[in-house]
Amino acid sequence: MFVCAGNGEVFPFATSIGVGLVQSTIGLTKLILKEKPKFILFIGSAGTYGEYNIFDIVESRSASNIELSFLEDKSYTPIDNLNKTNNTLIKNQTIVNSSNYITIDQDISKRFKDYGIGIENMEFFAIIEVAKQFNIDVGGIFVVTNKTNKDAHKDFLNNHQEAMKRLVDYLKRNKFIS
Repeated sequence: MFVCAGNGEVFPFATSIGVGLVQSTIGLTKLILKEKPKFILFIGSAGTYGEYNIFDIVESRSASNIELSFLEDKSYTPIDNLNKTNNTLIKNQTIVNSSNYITIDQDISKRFKDYGIGIENMEFFAIIEVAKQFNIDVGGIFVVTNKTNKDAHKDFLNNHQEAMKRLVDYLKRNKFIS
């Protein structure tokens, strides 16, 4: 089953589940209870902390939920903030950080990169967490739309349409869809 966030990232072959950690958790849970899929593939856009270029396609089966305050040693969490799956369909093991906020500071981006995190996407941590609760195999495929800097939103808007086209082309070329 293909899922996507929605809100501008809509595909005819994917079900929109909501934007951010909370909406996607609720949307995916409802969908799982109704459809009972054996596999979930989340597709969407991502910002890069510097390891990738605009329009690169990144596959992942691991996500973190690290907030700015954690990087600044101003908070801690009692939850396991790194989720991984054993999915063999997805090749890359890039860690995707998920937060309800988009990074716009290059110094902070470097700190995420120092933790081994390659990209950020608002939903993926929640997708993996929900799938794990239902024992469903999961993976994600992302297209990079922006760097995580002061121009992140402007670059996302400028690159989004072309990025979505390239993501669909990648999915076709690699036989995820026909």
